[in-house]
Amino acid sequence: MTLRAAPYGSDIGSALNRLLAWFAERPSTAWITFDRVEFGANVAMFVPLGVIAVLWFGVRGWWTAPILGALASAAIEVLQAIFIDTRVADVRDVVANTLGSLVGMCLMLLLAFLLSPPDPPRQVRSQA
Repeated sequence: MTLRAAPYGSDIGSALNRLLAWFAERPSTAWITFDRVEFGANVAMFVPLGVIAVLWFGVRGWWTAPILGALASAAIEVLQAIFIDTRVADVRDVVANTLGSLVGMCLMLLLAFLLSPPDPPRQVRSQA
């Protein structure tokens, strides 16, 4: 999806435009714009990378998730800038993608915390 000439086909683009126009007609959903949908999609696209990084490197290697997210995203944007004339490289995409890897990382850390066994109670020595 990130290295194609167009991110999606005309059929999806048409449906997305109709949906955004429908949102724009209502005051309560007029804030839902293409830029916000695109940012959210970029975040969602990189959540699995954060999950996989924590699975691969473990809970103690949590810090690899945002680094991998930023590096992978920057590489994609550079490739788009160099090789794909129809796409525009954007720093906001790097931010959104890195945020997505952070979300995936946080979900895995929360899951690890919730599933970890409780610490055994400590024995208190009496001084008699």
